Amino acid sequence: MVIHSFRGGIHPAAHGKERQDGLLPVREAAPPKLAAIFLSQGVGAPCKPLVKTGQRVLLGEKIGEPAGFVGAPIHSPVSGRVKGMEARPNAAGRPSEAIVIENDGLDERCESLAPVDNPLEAPAEELLSRIREAGIVGMGGAGFPAQVKLTVPREKQVDVLILNGAECEPYLSGDHHLMIEAPHDIRMGAQIAAHILGAKAIYIGVEANKPQGISALRAAAQGAGIEVCPLRTRYPQGGEKQLIYALTGRRVPSGGLPMDVGCVVLNVSTAKAICDAVVKGERVLRRVVTVTGEVAAPANLYARIGTPVGELVEACGGALETADRLILGGPMMGMAAFDLNTPVAKTTGGIVLLPPEKKAARGNCIRCARCVDACPMGLMPTRIARYSDKGMFEEAKAAHALDCIECGCCAYVCPAHLPLTQSIRAAKRELARRKG
Repeated sequence: MVIHSFRGGIHPAAHGKERQDGLLPVREAAPPKLAAIFLSQGVGAPCKPLVKTGQRVLLGEKIGEPAGFVGAPIHSPVSGRVKGMEARPNAAGRPSEAIVIENDGLDERCESLAPVDNPLEAPAEELLSRIREAGIVGMGGAGFPAQVKLTVPREKQVDVLILNGAECEPYLSGDHHLMIEAPHDIRMGAQIAAHILGAKAIYIGVEANKPQGISALRAAAQGAGIEVCPLRTRYPQGGEKQLIYALTGRRVPSGGLPMDVGCVVLNVSTAKAICDAVVKGERVLRRVVTVTGEVAAPANLYARIGTPVGELVEACGGALETADRLILGGPMMGMAAFDLNTPVAKTTGGIVLLPPEKKAARGNCIRCARCVDACPMGLMPTRIARYSDKGMFEEAKAAHALDCIECGCCAYVCPAHLPLTQSIRAAKRELARRKG
């Protein structure tokens, strides 16, 4: 059996809590009493509100429409009354406008979208319109609108669709459970996406430490022309460019996109959402969230969009006394949250509570090159970080700072405990600011 991989990467230490929740089935979390739905749920233009204070809305009703093509509408995850617009902290800790809805507890639904007949024969334009109308964005964390990602420019051609089932972040296991519990939906979503793209090959990459997910997908994919590929267990195996190289041998050029090498990558959760929208007429109203770490009863939960993260922690028995930090996402690439009222967004895949960090004294670079060996992008992290710290941002750009995927491998292996990823991220933000 071929096990695919890439250059560089690390093996973060496994954790007891991670092993405990590794095979827990997904269960439904209680709907929030107050749902706060961000107008911006990912990459692209924020939505313009379609509702007013005091207005009654139904479960699934569209409450926000994006201002441009790159965006996705938002829908009410509950039935109830609009309390108003409020600024709520997002995953980055910054205030972001949200529509707050008071749940009436009735879950009275609006009319569902009609299922698309014969979706594998339907026109691509009809399927893209449905995906947009359902509010689907990349569920793996980036939040790029799915209908935009599946729209191929005339000058490009896509022959390979890759589904990302690696889920390489420590602690997280929500995608694994979708692969075990809904493999047929994932397969159908992949087939619909490949039909839209005109892709002839479909690969599903899953880390080899998820044998149940691999078996379930292989059984579901029989006769569908889909290859389920085990991947070497190595972080960040789920990185888009790393996955493309591991499965096809193609290298996305510096500053390029997967379409430049004939590939499109979707998360397995995104594929399921596509199936739900096209085959079942469902909008994105909830997502799987792994709640784990220093909590009493780690779990994978179906959480409504807009649910405060504190309510999900309480649904798992509450935080342990050893909990010191709350991370939205995984511990490697996630963001520290400072407010338990931060609502779940379409991109929230995990809530991880960590114990106090053992502070290590920061030293000087000893030029050991561990960061260079670990970097999955083949960069020289210490050089880019040094340029950033000195305000030499054009030099950082010339050293390919913009190719950094902010995976954290360099900082993880640094014996001097230098915040390399943080410095490179600062350079990228400054370069983006200068570009406008």
